[in-house]
Amino acid sequence: MLADLSIVPVGGSAHTSGILADVLELIHTSGIAYQLTPTTTCLEGTWEEITDVTQRCHQLVRRKHAHVVTMLRIEDDASAGYSKLARNIESVKEKAGRPLTSEPRDGSAGVPLAAKLPEDRGSLL
Repeated sequence: MLADLSIVPVGGSAHTSGILADVLELIHTSGIAYQLTPTTTCLEGTWEEITDVTQRCHQLVRRKHAHVVTMLRIEDDASAGYSKLARNIESVKEKAGRPLTSEPRDGSAGVPLAAKLPEDRGSLL
């Protein structure tokens, strides 16, 4: 089972990297497979593993923020087995015939993302 987890603290500071690091440490120590992306965190595990770690992440952010929005999107494919997170990415890379990452076209390679954005806002995961 794959899941897409986003946790957004509402109000307060626009800078979320500190709490994001705490949330990712919680996910990491849970033992569940995960992959951080720029806009969300993908999780792979059983229903129980995914919902347990999601609840714990929400509670962690909630302890530091009065208003939190947590979104969880689940793909439940009984025939897929495990390692689907890695297999999906490798399958697309293979079909594309090239790496699926690139440097920014605006010449800002190596410039921190925060320097490129007008404001450091968005979801934690």
